[in-house]
Amino acid sequence: MNAPHIDVEQVEAANTAFYEALEQGDFERVSAAWLTPADLGVDETYHDPADAGVVSCVHPGWPVLTGRGEVLRSYALIMANTDYIQFFLTDVHVSVTGDTALVTCTENILSGGPAPEGEDDELGPLVGQLVVATNAWRRTPAGWRLWSHHASPVLAEGEEEDGEESAS
Repeated sequence: MNAPHIDVEQVEAANTAFYEALEQGDFERVSAAWLTPADLGVDETYHDPADAGVVSCVHPGWPVLTGRGEVLRSYALIMANTDYIQFFLTDVHVSVTGDTALVTCTENILSGGPAPEGEDDELGPLVGQLVVATNAWRRTPAGWRLWSHHASPVLAEGEEEDGEESAS
């Protein structure tokens, strides 16, 4: 087993690589970041992969997605419909216990879709979003693999206050 600071560095590097793959639209690298049944020593010929180490993902506003197929389809869909995305991670905290690690962070996201029809711009308007995320990682013989990603939007300042005023 590695020294604790080495584990933290490795998990942080895996987490950063995952977000970089998303930014670059590199589906193969995104896919490789996720845990597979084989990583857990499960022979998919004899066992349903959903029964062993199920991966899960919650994108902001989406239902829970379980299983590699559903999770990876969601990323393929996001990448196919997003021309530009950049993540500025802040408040990153890594905690490692044994072969499991948790990364909590704030995803400061800047994204853009295609330009409206008839316009020459390469991208449509850029949109910013603030999301908090928890990424669970598992140590495998091939390195750290993503087990679960859960992201929730953060209400902009004033949104909650406006809701409270209208409820009064």
